[in-house]
Amino acid sequence: MAQPPNTNADSDNTIETNPVVVVQSVGQLGRGFLYEIGSMFWFLVNTFAETMDNMRRGRAPFRASSFFRHTERAGVGSVPLVAMVSFFLGLTMALLTGYQLERFGTERLVPGLVAIAFTRELGPLLTGIMLAARIGAAFTAELGTMQVSEEVEAIEAMGISPLRFLVAPRLLALFSLMPCLSIISSVAAIAATALISNAYFNIAFVYFNDLVLSSLLIRDIITGIMKSFLFGLLIGGIACYRGLNVKGGASGVGASTTSSVVTAITAVIAFDTIFNVIYVIFFP
Repeated sequence: MAQPPNTNADSDNTIETNPVVVVQSVGQLGRGFLYEIGSMFWFLVNTFAETMDNMRRGRAPFRASSFFRHTERAGVGSVPLVAMVSFFLGLTMALLTGYQLERFGTERLVPGLVAIAFTRELGPLLTGIMLAARIGAAFTAELGTMQVSEEVEAIEAMGISPLRFLVAPRLLALFSLMPCLSIISSVAAIAATALISNAYFNIAFVYFNDLVLSSLLIRDIITGIMKSFLFGLLIGGIACYRGLNVKGGASGVGASTTSSVVTAITAVIAFDTIFNVIYVIFFP
């Protein structure tokens, strides 16, 4: 005897084509996106307000030992990774662009090209992506584990604000260390370009130094530093926000950590694009 078709399975696999339902779904996604942005914004505002309030009262906003511990992890611990990745990328970029420019006899443009690219764009961007993957994930996992094990509630029960005690030192560590790591990234890439230029394009180190200094402008360096501060604030804020909003036990910690890394990298790239558009329009 023939079995009737499984209507439940078919209905589950059916793509909804009702325009009203589709618009409602898009609206719900947009509302959720705006809610997340608003929540993260007020999370940063409340952290800053509580920290400043304690400083006005003459009390330390957080322990200095906690700040220096996170500074060592985010800054000193990230130097080898940032320098190595930037060095190899600088080698590749100098080699590929040099071979193309050599066909037109303009290989002397390679030092300035790589120096400007890393100082203004690639240095802060690469550093932000690497810190989001390395430090942002660690911060989210730590705070998420504390949230699941109810350590955050215990801190609140003692009359201590988690924003001031847990978030502020981590946020300040990333905010203050990002420009330093971006400078290290740019220096490593320029050093790699100097080696390639000398080995393959017969550009002496003294001449290379003159080409870099004549190409770089003060505003290129300032632009990269401004981006670094912004990226550090974004990565720290997203990582801590995701960590303190973990739900669902161990699986929730893993999901929030993944979401933190993806969101931070996406936010860094998006804000970098917006920053470049605004900068080009208003400061050509």
